[in-house]
Formats: sequence, C-alpha cells, structure tokens
Amino acid sequence: MGSRSFIAPVLFLFVIGCASSERFTKYPDPIDLLRSDLNRILADSLFGATVASIKVYSPELNEVLYERQSNRLLRPASNLKVLTSIAAITRLAPEFEFATTVHTDTIDENTRSVGVLYLRGGGNSELKTAGLDTLARRVAARGIRVIRGGIVADNSHFDTTWFGKGWMWDDEPYSFGAPLSALSLNKNCVRVTVSSTGKAGSAPGVSIEPPTSYVSLVNNARIVSDTVLQPLKIARRYEERQNTIVIEGELLAGQRPRSELVSVWRPELYAATVFKELLEKAQVRVEGDIRSGKTPPAAPRLATHTIPLDSVLLSVNKMSDNLSAESLLRTLAVVADSAHSSVSRGTVEVNRALSSYGIDTTSFLQVDGSGVSHYNLISPETMVDLLTRVADQPDVFPAFYATLPIAGVDGTLSTRMLGTPAERNVRAKTGTLSGISTLSGYVTTQDRERLVFSIFMQNFIGSSRPYRDAQDAICARLAEFTRSRVDVQTP
Repeated sequence: MGSRSFIAPVLFLFVIGCASSERFTKYPDPIDLLRSDLNRILADSLFGATVASIKVYSPELNEVLYERQSNRLLRPASNLKVLTSIAAITRLAPEFEFATTVHTDTIDENTRSVGVLYLRGGGNSELKTAGLDTLARRVAARGIRVIRGGIVADNSHFDTTWFGKGWMWDDEPYSFGAPLSALSLNKNCVRVTVSSTGKAGSAPGVSIEPPTSYVSLVNNARIVSDTVLQPLKIARRYEERQNTIVIEGELLAGQRPRSELVSVWRPELYAATVFKELLEKAQVRVEGDIRSGKTPPAAPRLATHTIPLDSVLLSVNKMSDNLSAESLLRTLAVVADSAHSSVSRGTVEVNRALSSYGIDTTSFLQVDGSGVSHYNLISPETMVDLLTRVADQPDVFPAFYATLPIAGVDGTLSTRMLGTPAERNVRAKTGTLSGISTLSGYVTTQDRERLVFSIFMQNFIGSSRPYRDAQDAICARLAEFTRSRVDVQTP
C-alpha cells in the first residue's frame, strides 16, 4: 500500500509536467510549426480527390521547408509561361523588338499612288487599333493617295498552325483560345457590347470595337422588363469558320451593358481589313481586294510599328496572355532559324536555354508556349529548380522578376492575398485551366529570407476559387514565417 501511494503522486506530477510543457511548447521548432500549418490547410475536404503537389525551398540555406508529392508530373496551365519567358529573356537581346511593317511593290510619284500594299506581321502580339492607325497615317504622310492593287496580309513570319497542339477545339471563340498569327490585331478579337437601350420587347443596342466590316452581327436578343428566362449569349459561328457573331437571349431593362471579347477567324485578314478602313479614314483610297500572300523580298518599306520585348513579357506573365506567349515561342524559332518558325523548333530553343542553367530538359514536356494545351507536363520540383537557378542569373533574373504579378497589386494577382502578409510580397505566376489551378514564384519571410515555391492543384470539378484561396493561405503563412523559436500556446 505504502509503495503504491508513493508511485501514484509521482506519476501524477510527471503527467502534469508533460502536459504543461506541451501546452506552451508543442511546436518548439519553427519549421515543424510551418509544416503543421500547411498540412492543416491541405487537410480540407477539398483535397480528398484533388491532387495537391507542392514544394517550398530556401535557396539561401539549401533547405526544403515543405514538400508534398512534388515530383509528380502535372499539367501546369499558364505556369508554363515561366519557361517560355525565361527562355526569351535568355536568348533574345534586351533591345529586341517585334515589328509590323508596310511595304509596296511600286510607287508612282506623279499619281501619288502605289501598286500592291503589303501589311507584314512580325509576331507583334501587342498591336492595337491605335498602332495600326499610326501605320495608316504614316502611309498617308508619304503623300500616297491611292492603293491600286489592294492589300496583301502577310502572315509568313510564322507557320500557319492556327492553334496549339492539344488545344480544346471549342475554346476557339473565346479570347484565350483565339487563332494564332504573325499578323495580329487586338489579340485577334473584337469587343462586342450589348446595352439595354430601348423598350421591353425590342432588340438591345449592339456595338463592336473596332467598328469593322470584317465581322457581321445577328441580333436575336430581346429586352425584358422583369425576369430573365434566357440568359444573354454572345457567340461567333466558329464551327462554320465564320466571322458572324450571334447575340441571343434576354437582357433586363436598365441593366448595365454586357461586354465580351470574341475571337475572329483568319486574324491576318482581320488586321488587313481594319487597315484598309483606317487608310480610307486617312484619305487614302484603296482599290482592289484584300488577300493573304507574301511580301516580295525587295519591296520598299513605307512604315513600321514596333513593340519592345519587355512589353510583350509583361503581357505574358502579368496578364497571362496566351497570344503573346505563343508569339514568343515562335519568335525563338525564327531567330534561331528563319526557315523554321514551328512550335517544335521553339521548344528546342526553350530546352537549350533552360539546359544552360542545368535544368534536366527530360523532366518536363512542353508542346506550346502558353500552357493552354493539356499535353504539357512538369512537376513543382522542376519548377522550383528552374526558379531557383534563374534567380542566380544577374543578367536574366531582374528582367524576369519584374514581369511576375505582385500579390494585391497587379496582373492576375491584383485581387488576391489582400490584407495578408503576402500582399505586396509574393511575386508569382498563376495558371488556370478547367480542373487545374497553379501558382509558382517567390515570397519573402519575416526574416527577409527569400523562398521559392510551386503549388499545383488539379483534378477538381467546379470553380477554382477555393483552390486559389488555399494557395493564398499557404502564401500568407510563408510570408509570416520566421526561424525564431516562439512558444505556441495550445488549448
């Protein structure tokens, strides 16, 4: 009895002591605490069937802070633009420019006329109506008043593969799936705006920007005074390869205008048509038809519009523009070998650039420049490796880092991570496709330690919003990470 009564109080004190210690220092190691917190985020039922592949790495200490299935080959979506843009910065000169030029075969000074006018695309994915108008005014400023032989749209700088390998055929009418072209205008889209001007039962007002005869409109929509039974739909007849845009459904009276970007078919002819209309606005008469063709090698140049490389790179990464990324990839091919402007040659140039940093180019598969294709495959592990290695390149990294969206500030991260430690801190590339959400980039901790991370989430149904929220929570936790040991009080 006596010995038992002695042992019981000792055991009681031992247990109380352990419980007290665990209450105030349950996670004495900051990395253990970080891992526990990230695991808690990923313990959500969202990830029961969804793949979540993640790696967080500290280059400064050569330490993996967190890892979860990071070597899995997954579809990167627009995270693939990281590869394309790094390769472009590596292999193209900083002063590189993309040009759209105007040429002619003959000039008659006496009649102030020219023969055929050639509008030649050089992969300028940022050409807007205003830029094309500048070209038209420059032609007019040369004293030219008549184009006798029509306008030739020259798309020959790139091959004539309109879409990327593995792109979804029914994405074509949307702006993110617009046909590719060396001669592009307004991202190869028109903006259609439908407004509820008029009485109930009448057709709504429809406008198009730029106003052009290249597309036609069929307005079957109606304004209603109460409940909308048939949602408004704006769609191009893409299956028929037509540039006819049909507006159907109902718009509530007094509702704000509805505006959508719609792609066009044969974008080089779209650019040439708008160019003709702008020339005529500048008092230059255009005779003859508009057609596709190639500029003769010796054709004199009348005008040029250029855009610098850094502007295209900002469009690629900040805004995640697909057309710009595809133009970059094909430009890499042309610069390496003007006779081969294909995507496959472009990916060879990407591989050459990345291998120069020690990246194993057999560890990923790239089939386009933008990440739209579901054939692309890469792992978060390879993405972190690339982001880490490029950060050690003083001639490349500043230009690349400047193109990444900043959380809560601009680009595709402008509305994300607001009010968290990650705001104005995280710089990362987003990626979204149906069932896919990715985020890869850099975050600075409380200790001013830069971390490299890559988060791939895929194979989910429905909105990507909850998965983006989980990514944002992870980034916020990384931003507040400190290696200082802090006692954590637990219930």
